[in-house]
Amino acid sequence: MSLDIFWFLPTSGDTRYLGKSDAGRPVSNEYLRQVAVAADTLGYDGVLIPTGSGCVDPWITAATVAPVTQRLKLLVAVRTALTKPSVAARMAATLDQATHGRVLVNIVAGGDAAELAADGIFLQHDERYEEASEFLHIWRELLAGNAVNFDGKYHQIKDARNFFPPVQKPYPKIYFGGSSEAAHALAAEHVDAYLTWGEPPAAVAEKIADVRARAAKLGRTVKFGVRLHVIVRETNDEAWAAANALISHLDDDTIAKVQARFAQMDSEGQRRMAALHGGQRDKLEVAPNLWAGVGLVRGGAGTALVGDAQTVAARLQEYAALGVDTFVLSGYPHLEEAFRFAELVFPLLPGKQQALPGGQVFTGGPFDASALSASGQIARTLQAAPPEKVA
Repeated sequence: MSLDIFWFLPTSGDTRYLGKSDAGRPVSNEYLRQVAVAADTLGYDGVLIPTGSGCVDPWITAATVAPVTQRLKLLVAVRTALTKPSVAARMAATLDQATHGRVLVNIVAGGDAAELAADGIFLQHDERYEEASEFLHIWRELLAGNAVNFDGKYHQIKDARNFFPPVQKPYPKIYFGGSSEAAHALAAEHVDAYLTWGEPPAAVAEKIADVRARAAKLGRTVKFGVRLHVIVRETNDEAWAAANALISHLDDDTIAKVQARFAQMDSEGQRRMAALHGGQRDKLEVAPNLWAGVGLVRGGAGTALVGDAQTVAARLQEYAALGVDTFVLSGYPHLEEAFRFAELVFPLLPGKQQALPGGQVFTGGPFDASALSASGQIARTLQAAPPEKVA
């Protein structure tokens, strides 16, 4: 089974060491375009463009990286309570037309209540999923070309139509993640692909089984994906050294403060991430090669697969065996790690081509010793060949 491998655009900035500001890279459109071009060139299937008050706008980011990419799918995160569904439908259709069908939508219903309040959203946990359900009902109908009248608790709309149809029919595919019962109900009813953060395989299997069963009762099928960080190196020892280096500048006081902040959130997914390690550095390998160190100070997806290429590929295949066919990956820094993962792991994954051609010399040109050796061999071959064979 071919796997879809997405990368991540760091729209809130990037870094080499978690928690160390002087190792950071401020977010800029120039840098995001570099990451997007790298992902496109290397053969990633798409990029996730996140949303949040700490991120630059995902729609505008998608519009600015679209012209410099050719085949990359743009998975745009949409916080439903911030936008009227009719407006979001026009935005999605317009961008889908402009990119010739490369838009995907990642619905975000939950999150941090304090962050949501700063954006004027004061819904309780389950209310946020009720709102998102109404939003998606309207959004889907509009993009499918239907006239919509809807009188709901959170959204009301009268005689609405979308006059700018998307390239993809009936609409760009909907991705979504959430760990609560309300989130699973929403996924079963509305979405095309359910994403979970990188929990141990047994926990992921339980979530997949629940969403799949709920969808089946509604006569629907849902695809599945996992959102993970990756730390891959040529050897396992090098990979674990890189993981430890990533959090080497974190002190215990910073970890404790961040974990206390996470504990105030009403996100079930965030609770499950924090429970994997409990804020303790000595309990970070929560399953074979699944490391929770990122989650010590980063909200959202907090786990990484750590190891050499063969090990990481094998762990991805373990998730695939559960029914996962999409992985949304990232690594610090995102530009360099996009290259590293593609070069080392793509050749080991079904449906993925080798990111760069092997067996050739690309460094140093005529000043590289191996290139000189290769050039000498080429020259000897040409000298030995009959003239009519040289052209």
